[in-house]
Amino acid sequence: MAHYFSEAIVSDRIFIRGIGAVSPAGWNMAALRDALAKNEPLAPQELPRPAAEQAFRVLRVPPPNPRPGFLTHTRLRRTSPITQFAVAAAVEALGPREPESTRGIGVLVCVFSGCVNYTRRFYDEALKDPATASPLVFPETVFNAPASHISAYLGSTAINYTLVGDSGTFLIGLATAANWMLEGKLDECLVVGTEEVDWLTSDAVRLFDRSKVLSEGAGAVLLTRKGGVRLNAITDEHLFPTTGKVEALRRMKAELPNVPTAVLADSASGSGGISLEESQLWSDWNGRRVSPKRVLGEGLMASAAWQVVAAADAIANGSTRDALVSISGFHQHAIGAHFIAD
Repeated sequence: MAHYFSEAIVSDRIFIRGIGAVSPAGWNMAALRDALAKNEPLAPQELPRPAAEQAFRVLRVPPPNPRPGFLTHTRLRRTSPITQFAVAAAVEALGPREPESTRGIGVLVCVFSGCVNYTRRFYDEALKDPATASPLVFPETVFNAPASHISAYLGSTAINYTLVGDSGTFLIGLATAANWMLEGKLDECLVVGTEEVDWLTSDAVRLFDRSKVLSEGAGAVLLTRKGGVRLNAITDEHLFPTTGKVEALRRMKAELPNVPTAVLADSASGSGGISLEESQLWSDWNGRRVSPKRVLGEGLMASAAWQVVAAADAIANGSTRDALVSISGFHQHAIGAHFIAD
């Protein structure tokens, strides 16, 4: 079996010790878990498109009730929703911690669309009247904003990194963090996937698949060396431009173990559109399956994070000993992962 990270991971062991999630179902793992258990698509809302009669259908994260205490932190008062989702998921994954224990935690955030709300707002203001465009908005337009805010909130001085790519990049983020730990650079690392809804992103997604319902949120895992759900393997990344999408997916599947009793967390949102090839790939799967996008919408990088936390949750609650993750990205690559109970 191919491993995206060092073979030493088999003996040294890297674990998921904590998970967290924000989704259109709510602001915690319990809400995500309940929504996936019901396996019924959530009802979308309308998002107006400027200068157009037809609105987009999207799934938004509901307002938090009660409002999280971390939003009063100085660094988080003016942040975009993408950062708020990321921090909430990260805090849940960490669990109760003493402040001094978070200073050495690495942070790796994965995004696809990124901080599009404030980017659109800033350029809109700049185009209308550059003299009045708010400079306070600009720092929230960069891809690294959520990662920076997480480290600032935790008081961490450890590695802080952002990876940009399609949804498969979340597993590359896990592999990257695992290698940091194997190299002795970190003892713990938060890996977060997060996105926010905007009409610009909704319009762009329609270019790939008009049936997609864009959604938002975040998922986070805490990687440690201290036990939990074991990260057993991540496949190589198989690039669509190199081999074609069907062959890339076939090679990814071939690198995953054949465990019929495992839970499969796939990235399909239906049987057509850009989900067609992945649906066909796993058409012979007779085991238990969880498909976050079918319930929670197309959350881009957040969807990949929801797949991983759902897989880890299934193992942690004792319903399975193995979980497989299959990710077919929008345009970049196919990649998979295998998690097991320790």
